[in-house]
Amino acid sequence: MTVNNAVIRPAPRSVTILGSTGSIGQNTVDLIGRCPDSFLVEALTANSRVELLAAQAKKLRARLAVVADASRYEDLKDALAGTGIEAAAGPDAVSEAADRPADWVMAAIVGAAGLRPTLMAARRGAVVALANKECLICAGDLFIQEIRRHGATLLPVDSEHSAIFQVFDFDQPDKVLRIILTASGGPFRNMSREALHSVSPAEAIAHPNWSMGAKISVDSATMMNKGLEIIEAYHLFPVLQDQIDTLVHPQSVVHSLVEYVDGSILAQLGTPDMRTPIAFALGWPDRMAAPSPRLRLEDVGTLTFEPPDPERFPALRLARQALQTGGSAPTVLNAANEVAVHSFLESRIGFLDITGIVEDTLAQTTSASLNTLDDVHAADDDARAVARALVAGYKAPVVH
Repeated sequence: MTVNNAVIRPAPRSVTILGSTGSIGQNTVDLIGRCPDSFLVEALTANSRVELLAAQAKKLRARLAVVADASRYEDLKDALAGTGIEAAAGPDAVSEAADRPADWVMAAIVGAAGLRPTLMAARRGAVVALANKECLICAGDLFIQEIRRHGATLLPVDSEHSAIFQVFDFDQPDKVLRIILTASGGPFRNMSREALHSVSPAEAIAHPNWSMGAKISVDSATMMNKGLEIIEAYHLFPVLQDQIDTLVHPQSVVHSLVEYVDGSILAQLGTPDMRTPIAFALGWPDRMAAPSPRLRLEDVGTLTFEPPDPERFPALRLARQALQTGGSAPTVLNAANEVAVHSFLESRIGFLDITGIVEDTLAQTTSASLNTLDDVHAADDDARAVARALVAGYKAPVVH
């Protein structure tokens, strides 16, 4: 922008990254580090990885660095000695970091620990880039109410929801026929259900396209990740439950689609690189450059699509069941799945037992209304206790 031949640069955006040492956080740090004059980093938080947190804080000249593990405070303080960067520790300090005056907050803390600080950011009207699934799965109604009450802006970071956000006509939601979440199908999409009995954790975490953590990779293999995304999409977009569909797309090029009443289908395409949706949220409402590999459709050649197999992927049915039940049912679904996936990764249950544990936990719990975060945490704790008891009754699988 120029005025009287003088260049006026937009003021740097102040940002906070909750969960800066995880995969999403590291990619966000990478993007900010590529254009440091465009951002002022208010705070960075991590669970326990003090060395990486301190290095990030120094690189981005953050004002505050917080480690959730209070026992690591002295380590963090020592690592930041002489830098002028403030150090703090403990869960309360993480929430206080979220409450500091950053315009934009990346909510990338994994699990229920991310609920409270993300709500803190929302309650002061920040732009919240949401990568924490639990906010919408476990506390969806509560979280969206707070977003609206305090005038916060919610930007989805998941590649699928970011894709929908970019092509959804929010001015004419009644003209949307359905939204379609795409899924790679994971490593087992062509494997028989019988063969799935003996797959190993190492096989389950070998995602064909995306570089992800072990838990998310297993969720992709069971397609529970897509079930969880159905619940998220219901809270993110003004559509009914039966307007949300899923489609298996092995190439992971079309990240999701929106179909309109006139027959048009709009989609967002790109290479499978999380820096693309993060950059969209970080630059919003403008766009910023990202180092993601460029998509060349002539090199891809063929894009294929197929419906998910309900027999091979019962997680989709369970997620829709939980969404329809409402109340604490999605919280129970998520908690039971976390327990089951962790048990599978420790080789205590088999791959197909994951959804079996989730289904039995849903059957053994009663859905209750969630009016406060304490209600959410209580439902989560109860579901985990039921799921752990179920796991204890299983025999260790034989993996070939």
